[in-house]
Amino acid sequence: MSNRITIEINNHIAQVRLNRADKYNAVDMNMIYGLIEAAQNLKQNTQVRAIVIAGNAGVFSSGLDIPSIMAQPNNITKLLTTEEGHDANLAQRCALDWHDLKVPVIAALEGYVYGAGLQIAMAADIRIAHKETKMSIMEIKWGLIPDMSLTATVPHFARQDIIKELTFSGREFSAEEGFDYGLVTRLEDNPIAAATALAEQIAGKNPDAIRGAKSLLEQAWHQERSESLALEEKIQRTIIGSKNQLEAVQANLAKRKPKFQDKE
Repeated sequence: MSNRITIEINNHIAQVRLNRADKYNAVDMNMIYGLIEAAQNLKQNTQVRAIVIAGNAGVFSSGLDIPSIMAQPNNITKLLTTEEGHDANLAQRCALDWHDLKVPVIAALEGYVYGAGLQIAMAADIRIAHKETKMSIMEIKWGLIPDMSLTATVPHFARQDIIKELTFSGREFSAEEGFDYGLVTRLEDNPIAAATALAEQIAGKNPDAIRGAKSLLEQAWHQERSESLALEEKIQRTIIGSKNQLEAVQANLAKRKPKFQDKE
């Protein structure tokens, strides 16, 4: 895998880092490939129950490395190409593949969260940020539109007029403003530690129920009432009475730590 992305897995939690500190974790082609490959690797790892994604050196990402991308004209063609079997092109997948993982993804945001970095962060299920984090939908600076899956993620939790204003202006805004806008879940002095603590809490729950809850909420949030109620029942039927669900009950009654089984 590209050295632009590092992964460490401990106690069912994957710690993923954007690893280009000398460039403030700016997204180049190697990082795009690395993000997609990392997401696909974690998708296949049934031992992982939660993921924390952050940037090294106290910065999430300063955005797309435009000079690097534009240095090779065929990069644009590559980025805008949708491969067979996918509904998103390469540029979109480096963010959206994380959104599509079956386990919760928590983004820990520090420093700069600009452009491509912001769109990657928006693909996470939860975003925990330091209050001094600076954010921007920056693409208009380069005469572009946001095209790395922002329209597939942000409409679920932010107002359209706010996103329009931020997109049209490209202005920088603080994580505190981002919280008010719905783009940040909560503010913490140490986002990585807070994200890890939350991941540990999630990893200690029935993994079948966590995966089921993520699937339910992703699908049902904008469904018609009858569809969402039917989906609740469908997913619950796959969980209730299962070994892991019974283990959750027995562990709670015995006041002990549960021992859940991961899928093979």
